[in-house]
Amino acid sequence: MSALHVVFKVAGAEYIISASEVLQMESYTGATPVPGAPPHVAGLVQVRGRVVPVVDARSRFGMPPAERTLDSRVVVGQLGTRVVGLLVDSAREVVKLEPSQLQPPPPMVAEQAKGYVKAVAQVGQRLVMLIDFPRVIGEETSQ
Repeated sequence: MSALHVVFKVAGAEYIISASEVLQMESYTGATPVPGAPPHVAGLVQVRGRVVPVVDARSRFGMPPAERTLDSRVVVGQLGTRVVGLLVDSAREVVKLEPSQLQPPPPMVAEQAKGYVKAVAQVGQRLVMLIDFPRVIGEETSQ
């Protein structure tokens, strides 16, 4: 059975997350820093009256920081009772994928990606990587 996925970009690479894990996408206008937070925690944002911790995907993936633009987005998801955000360079597309389109990542990719990439898929002429949203978000945001 096919499923919808949100496509987002980080440092030019394309990733996907199951749409069932996404509550909404918000423009990024900045975050309130959290003293003592790990470097990949961008800070806190307010989304519809709720305070949401945000993880910077660039930092989490070991990529250099970049200037945020009008395209920058926070992909807001729910993990159990927690609402968390993932800061990405852009997110503008939703694609429908069949389970057969998702393939395990090559061993080298799986090792380098620290378990953040669960699968890869071809969308048209592009390769996209399915992330493990709970793993990328991490336990640091559970407080």
